[in-house]
Amino acid sequence: MFLTYDDQEDILFIKFIDRPVLQDVSYSWNVNIGFTDKGIGQITILDAKECGLMPIEFDTKLQNVL
Repeated sequence: MFLTYDDQEDILFIKFIDRPVLQDVSYSWNVNIGFTDKGIGQITILDAKECGLMPIEFDTKLQNVL
């Protein structure tokens, strides 16, 4: 999994698998999901900070799991 955030454009990009995207689907004005032959390949979220998705905070209980 690869995660990146562009703070100037407020875009959160999450890539799950490194396969070609076959279809992009918009689920709202700011969420695009890229589908591969294996399922969801990537998610792009516009205005991520404005929507409350950034900064990402992890529960300390999960540190040992990740």
